[in-house]
Parts: sequence; C-alpha cells; structure tokens
Amino acid sequence: MQLQQLQYFVAVAETRHFTRAAEQVHVAQPSLSQQIRALERELGAELFSRARGNIALTDAGETLLPLARRILADADTARQEVQELGRLERGRVRLGATPSLCTGLLPDVLRQFHDRYPGIRLLIEEGGSHDLVRELARGALDLALVVLPLPSPSPALTTVELLREDLVVVSSPEAKAPGARGRSVRIADLQRERLVMFRHGYDLRELTVAACRAEGFEPDFAVEGGEMDAVLGFVRAGLGVAVVPRMVATRAGRGLRVTPLTRPGLHRTIALAHRSDVAPPRAARELQRMLVEPR
Repeated sequence: MQLQQLQYFVAVAETRHFTRAAEQVHVAQPSLSQQIRALERELGAELFSRARGNIALTDAGETLLPLARRILADADTARQEVQELGRLERGRVRLGATPSLCTGLLPDVLRQFHDRYPGIRLLIEEGGSHDLVRELARGALDLALVVLPLPSPSPALTTVELLREDLVVVSSPEAKAPGARGRSVRIADLQRERLVMFRHGYDLRELTVAACRAEGFEPDFAVEGGEMDAVLGFVRAGLGVAVVPRMVATRAGRGLRVTPLTRPGLHRTIALAHRSDVAPPRAARELQRMLVEPR
C-alpha cells in the first residue's frame, strides 16, 4: 500500500468521479484508475461501486476512508516536521479553538507568536469542543483549545489545563439591569430574563442550559443560533441577556453592561489538547509553549 494510492483513493471518494479526481491530484485518469485497481487487489476488496457511471463507496471503501485520511495527515505532518528550518523561518501551525477563545484568549498570544516567527503560517479553525476533538483525532489539527470536560472521553488525546475562567452576564446598558439589585445575578434570576443563546454545539450553550435546569427551570430564548459576535450584537441591541466568558465581555468594549454571577457562579476550564500518539510539529510545539506559559 502506497501513500500515492491512498491519495488517489481519497480524491475519488471525495469527488465521486475518476476524471475530476485525476485532475485534482494532477495525474492522467488511466494512471489513477490503475493505481486504484492495484490498491483493491492488495486489499482483496473493491473500494468503489461503479454501477452505470455512478461512483459510490463500498463497505470496504467506507472503512478505509477515515483511516486513509489519517495516514495522509500523519504523513503530511512528518513532511512538515522534517522540512521546517532550524530557526522556524517557515512552516505552519493548524490550531483549533472555540469561537469565544478566538475572541478572548488567542489574539494576544497569536500576535506574540507572529512577531517572533513571521514566516510560520497560522491556520485557525473555529468550532465546538466536540468538532475540534474529532478533527484532532483524524490529524486535521496540530493543537486545539477546548473546554473541559471533553464531550466524550478520548484516551488518544493529551490535555493540559491552561486556565479557569469566570462566566458573566452581559446586557444592554439601556435595558433594566438583570438581577435583584443589579450588582450580581443569580442563576435563578435568569428565569425572569430572555436569553440570547448560542447555536447547538456551543460549549457555553450547554453549560448555561444545564445550570438553569439545575435550578429547576427551562431558559427562555429571545434569539438562538448565533456565533459569539452575533450574540454580543443582539445583546447590544437589547434583545436579551447572555452568559459569556469574562475575557470576552472585557474585550467586547462599549455597548455592554457586565454583571457578575453570584457565588459560586459559573466557570469553565480551558485546556490545550493534542494527539497522544503523534508529537506536534516543531512550530506547533513552540506555540504550545507560549500558550502554556503563565500570562
């Protein structure tokens, strides 16, 4: 089994077309087809169903596809590691982070990293912790900033806790302050508020809804389904209140009232994760060091 054969196989699986796959990998279509047939002979199973010109994965193809993607990702990581120059003058880091961390934690760290290593490309992917864990596992990311506990146990990942962050309630200064006295907000007080809520898959959504249910009520959503910037914008417009990380609220600037939650409040733990079985590339290890350093 050759890496080139796996590359051709993935290209056909993604395009569902031999000719378009050949164009994508810059090879003649007969050569691509020949390599796919050789791979099938070696594996002892057909990978594609070719009925009436329609290309579909067989059960064997469905089984091979995620493994092939991971093998190719690992090979690409190895290539990047070897090709990086000693002083990190070139290379890349693929970093995943939840949207709130992209807004709050990352800007200062990435600016520091870019100033020190301007030749390193930073590829950022936003997503919920569940999606980022999946991308790490298949080799599409080098590092990911996730919220603990992870949505599902993953022994293949190593996590290092970075910080524990308070959550606060943000509201429009033109609206009535949430809570009894406006100095702090109890979770129970949110029963009388309409919430601007993040989309499904957001760690903050799950944490807030769980806290409300623990107090015996279902939260009332004024608007739901937004990303971080949209949620803050809806709150500024007076549509409702939202529970967000203190770091995000601090960075959001004017147009928001920030009210702390009454003790014990709500918190979230941020961790840096990477695959346990593959060391991150050198550039990623340097970014990892900068993220782990006390700030």
